[in-house]
Amino acid sequence: MHGPASPGWLLVALCAATGAYCLLRMRSSVEEQRRAAGGEALMGFGMAVMAVPATVFTPPGWAWPLYAAVFGAAALRALWSGRSSPHHLHHLVGTAAMVYMAVAMAASPGAHHHVGAGVPLVTGPLLLYFTGYVLLSGARLVPVAVAAGTGTVRWGDRPELARACRLSMGIGMVAMLLAL
Repeated sequence: MHGPASPGWLLVALCAATGAYCLLRMRSSVEEQRRAAGGEALMGFGMAVMAVPATVFTPPGWAWPLYAAVFGAAALRALWSGRSSPHHLHHLVGTAAMVYMAVAMAASPGAHHHVGAGVPLVTGPLLLYFTGYVLLSGARLVPVAVAAGTGTVRWGDRPELARACRLSMGIGMVAMLLAL
């Protein structure tokens, strides 16, 4: 991504840590959670790679079309399973945003994307969507009382951590769209 190196590295760390936690969530005994965690791990690690500051590493020209293909396939998978959960529809928007950013980066490698007329047509709605998602997700992090006698919950099965993971990726997406 284009922009200052320090915030770029913070974004890389946030996204990589989120991806790592999502890998941990893939060990859950709940099948739906495992499936969602796999897609979220892909998003987290993909965002981490994309967020590496351009001053440190500029990917070769073939990397962006490959990136677009990987996230295009993830978008098709999310579209296929979108009928079962609103979260899958959110995942579809996220993967489509990753395809959009990969195409934008391929169109102008190493150059800053400054559009004289303001925010590009696709970036604006994506920014609005992810900003709203971040605000809503943040509000959902309000602690919920745990029922007495429920026992110990494994790290991969903690709903508040899964929400925090999704919130982190939403914040990362907003930052990446702003840097685009």
